[in-house]
Amino acid sequence: MTSKISNRLGVALLALGLTLVGFAPNSMAQPQTLEQVLRTMQQERQQVDEANREREQRFLEQQQNQESELNRVRNQVEEAEEEASRLESLRNELDRELEELRQQLSERQGEFGELFGVARAAAADLNENLEESLVSTEFPGRGEDLSRMAQAGSLPTVEQLENLWFTMMQEATEQGRVARYDAAVIREDNRSVDETVVRVGPFTAFTDEGFLTSRDGTLRYLVRQPGGGAVRAAQRVYNHDGPGVVRGKIDPSLGGLLAQVIEIPTLRERIDQGGWIGYTIIVVAFFGILLAVFRWLMLMITQMKVKAQMRSSTPSESNPLGRIMKAYEEHKGEDLETLQLHLDDAVLKEIPKLERGLNLVKVLAAVAPLMGLLGTVIGMIVTFQAITLFGTGDPRLMAGGISQALITTVLGLIAAVPLLLLHAFAAGASRRLSQILEEQSVSFVAGAGDKS
Repeated sequence: MTSKISNRLGVALLALGLTLVGFAPNSMAQPQTLEQVLRTMQQERQQVDEANREREQRFLEQQQNQESELNRVRNQVEEAEEEASRLESLRNELDRELEELRQQLSERQGEFGELFGVARAAAADLNENLEESLVSTEFPGRGEDLSRMAQAGSLPTVEQLENLWFTMMQEATEQGRVARYDAAVIREDNRSVDETVVRVGPFTAFTDEGFLTSRDGTLRYLVRQPGGGAVRAAQRVYNHDGPGVVRGKIDPSLGGLLAQVIEIPTLRERIDQGGWIGYTIIVVAFFGILLAVFRWLMLMITQMKVKAQMRSSTPSESNPLGRIMKAYEEHKGEDLETLQLHLDDAVLKEIPKLERGLNLVKVLAAVAPLMGLLGTVIGMIVTFQAITLFGTGDPRLMAGGISQALITTVLGLIAAVPLLLLHAFAAGASRRLSQILEEQSVSFVAGAGDKS
């Protein structure tokens, strides 16, 4: 029994040895006996134990280093917390001292504190006025000291108070002066050019080219110059350098009125608001006025020729009366009834020539206001569409349609009035000529009857 167990143990150890030998490095000699296998296993076990001891030693060393680093960091945190507590205490102490000093300062200032508060408020108000004043374009940088004084938390110095007084007196003095000085002016193309500027108090500044406006302390030309001879008046003041009085124009609103000049549309812009209907009305009015004036002039020339023919006994083909006289000369030997028929026929032939084009002028005078009414309806449709889409919150969205409605109405009325007047003048001249021709025709028949 014992021998069988020994044999089995030997076989197992041999198999284990063979397995270990199979995994051993190629450089090691493969054992041939069981004792060699046991020695190899002991050597490998010793190597593994030594490697484990080395790893454990390194772990312990790293653990000691980490503990020492942790202790060091903890010490730093404790020191930082102590420093923070100290600084917090110091801040609280300084806050208490500052509050006590403020109370002492307030008590010692007394009425002077209120006085200096008024001075700082005056400096702030004056600085705000100087930013928009035309006087600052001649004296730039006046508001810097005032701004520092208004924002300072301490009492103003004597120099600051004197500067405040001097600036106030300077502004008051300059409001009554007409000054001429050189300053940078921004032109329409955004170029800055040094030009000679004439300033009338704080109201108006201009050059020989037009009026200027001040924005952020910089002078610039108005986008659109005012009309009504304002620019010519400014040029007279600009070019006047001798004694005497010259008449000019100023803006009493300190630039407000001149700023509104930019917003006023020109005649071309107002016509553009009427759209294509407005342009059509203008074309109709232009054509109708030309036709009416032409027919009126032709009728006046014809009237002068007829009057000249009335003083002459020789008929002329260049005027209606001459042609009627020629018809009389051709048929004066016939009986009165036949002669009268020929003269009536000659008069009837001349009347359409005299009334030619007048009906068209009358029609155009009636069409122009109707086209204006059409533009009014279209403009109101556009306005209601804008209200439907955007509501009534912003009136500027409805301004386009309302402008079109009103401008077309105005254009239609403007076109109708001269057309009606010219038609009345031309029709009156035509009726007078027709009456003269009829009277002369009757006089020819009466003269022929007297002769017979």
